[in-house]
Amino acid sequence: MRAELLTLALILGAFTWAFRFFPTRADLSAMKPDGMLSRFLAATGPAAIATLFVASVLPMVQGAVSLPMGVGTVAVIAVYAVSRSVVGATLAGSAGYGAAFAMIGA
Repeated sequence: MRAELLTLALILGAFTWAFRFFPTRADLSAMKPDGMLSRFLAATGPAAIATLFVASVLPMVQGAVSLPMGVGTVAVIAVYAVSRSVVGATLAGSAGYGAAFAMIGA
């Protein structure tokens, strides 16, 4: 493994840990619900999910979109739109992807 890659992984891991750890230790009770920091922290979760989705899907979208990826994505969006449950949407997306993958025998 190259040293640059290891260094980058360690730096990103440290920042990810700090970004998740320190808000649990901070006293956020006095924070205004409509304040800038509150809005930033509320937007971070969806932004991270979207970033991870794009990073994981982008290599697969070279040319045509694969059927399992499309089925999984549609399942996630549909279940989340109906139930607003992240857990249910994640499970539905995994099940949809797995079922489509098994059906096409890829």
